[in-house]
Amino acid sequence: MRRLASKCANTRRGAHGAPVQSSSAWCRHSRGCEAAIHSARRYLQTLAPDHIMVIVDFANAFNSLHRSDMLLSIRDCLPELYAFCLSSFSQPSFLYVGSHVLLSEEGLQQGDPPGPLLFCTTIHPLITSLGSDLTLGYLDDLTLAGLQNVVASDIQKVVAEGSKMGLCLNRSKCEVISHPDLKIADQTILSFICVSVATATLLGAPLFPGKVLDDT
Repeated sequence: MRRLASKCANTRRGAHGAPVQSSSAWCRHSRGCEAAIHSARRYLQTLAPDHIMVIVDFANAFNSLHRSDMLLSIRDCLPELYAFCLSSFSQPSFLYVGSHVLLSEEGLQQGDPPGPLLFCTTIHPLITSLGSDLTLGYLDDLTLAGLQNVVASDIQKVVAEGSKMGLCLNRSKCEVISHPDLKIADQTILSFICVSVATATLLGAPLFPGKVLDDT
């Protein structure tokens, strides 16, 4: 019954997140993933020498998001869902592992139908505050592109503001795409995996013809 009610509540989502967040769970765009991939490809086709693209990965994002921030965002953006979400997430839930009982006190409940909506609503103000030329969000996948110094500033903001919401970067999975002769100055971006334009992928899709596409 709760899952059925959640699915009904999920139909109350709005479309004001498009095109910055392209998840269909957020903006009702049935081809949001496809739109994000085409946007990234178009940008990289004419990538200026001093511009970069970064693909950010959050560590265990859905399980780490502070519920207090999530509930406040729903109260402000989708107040008609606030009472339902409050009843679902204001108290810890029980997780059973054999004879052991764990309290689930942070993050979204696994398999909850409006989970993607709640996550996207919470991080949306952060994403829309960034200054990069290209900003794409698909659930917990964030892609930024623009001048190196602008993107670096945005990354620092994502790190600082994300930590307040319980999110932290998984730097071992973050990527930076740039021309091979560009020197990266920002230390955080330097820790990302370097990827060439020709071998770039987004959301599992190769962006250009070549070995990566052939392998896929």
